[in-house]
Amino acid sequence: MKIDGHTHTELCPHGSRESTEKMIQKAIQLGFDHYCITEHAPLPLAFSQRYKGNPLGLSTASLAWEDLDAYFDLAEGLQKKYADQIQISVGFEVDYLPGFEKETRAFLNQYGPRTQQNILSVHFMAGTDDAMWCLDFDTDDFQAAFSSLLSDPQKLYARYFQLVYGSAAADLGPYRPQRIGHMSLIKKYADFFKLPDDFGADSLALINRTLDLLAKQGRELDFNTAGLYKTYCNDFYPGRQICQLAQKKGIPLVFGSDAHAISEVGRGYHLTQMLN
Repeated sequence: MKIDGHTHTELCPHGSRESTEKMIQKAIQLGFDHYCITEHAPLPLAFSQRYKGNPLGLSTASLAWEDLDAYFDLAEGLQKKYADQIQISVGFEVDYLPGFEKETRAFLNQYGPRTQQNILSVHFMAGTDDAMWCLDFDTDDFQAAFSSLLSDPQKLYARYFQLVYGSAAADLGPYRPQRIGHMSLIKKYADFFKLPDDFGADSLALINRTLDLLAKQGRELDFNTAGLYKTYCNDFYPGRQICQLAQKKGIPLVFGSDAHAISEVGRGYHLTQMLN
C-alpha cells in the first residue's frame, strides 16, 4: 500500500492555506492508496503560561480550539467524497508537552473515537531558562532558547531525546497516537548551527531505549521527508542512524510528506526504497 501518513490542511495556521481537496487530488494522481490527514491538535490552554519566544511560534503552532468542528467537517467530508478513489484517515498530530499529559489524554479521550491515525510529536522543549520554546520556529528562537548548549550539541541532542522517550512512555490513554513524528526534528537547523551529523553515546542510549519501548508497544515511526527541503536541515527525519536501528528492531517506518501545500504531497517518496 502506498501511503502518505502525515499531511496538513488549509486550516493549519502556518501552512499555505491551499485547498486540502486539491492535496488529496494530487495524492490520487501520484498513485497513493492511503492518505492520512493529521492536523496539529490544539494546544492545552494553560501551555501559553509556560511558553517563551516569538509569539507567532505559539499562535501559529496548531489549530485553535474553535476550529475543531470546521476541521472534522472538512476532513470527514473529504473522506466520504473520495472514499471510492483513496482511503483517507482522519486524525491529529498531537504535541507531547511534559506536565500536560492529563490535558492531552482528555483531548484524545474526547476526539480519539473520531480518528483513525494519529501522530505524537515533540515541537517544544525547555530551554536553558526552563521555559518552553518552539524547536522549529526559526533560528533566532533556537539560538535564544539553547545558546548554552550549542557549544556542546551532544548535550542538546540528549536533552531532546530524553523528551522523545518521555513522549513514548507517557500514559495518554487508549487513543494514544500510534506513530512518533519526525523523531530527529532537533536537527532542523543542523547546517546553520553546525550540529554533528551523528548522535553521541548518551543520545544513542536514549534512542535505543525509546525504540525498544516502541517495539514493545507495537508503535510506528514517521519516515518524514520534509527535512530534506528545509534550508538548514537537508536530511529526512529521523535520519539514517535511527532508521537503521528501528529496522533492526522491526519497527515500521511510515512515509509522511508532512505536506502543508499541494506541491509537497508525496514529496520524497522515492526515499522509501532505502527501507526495503
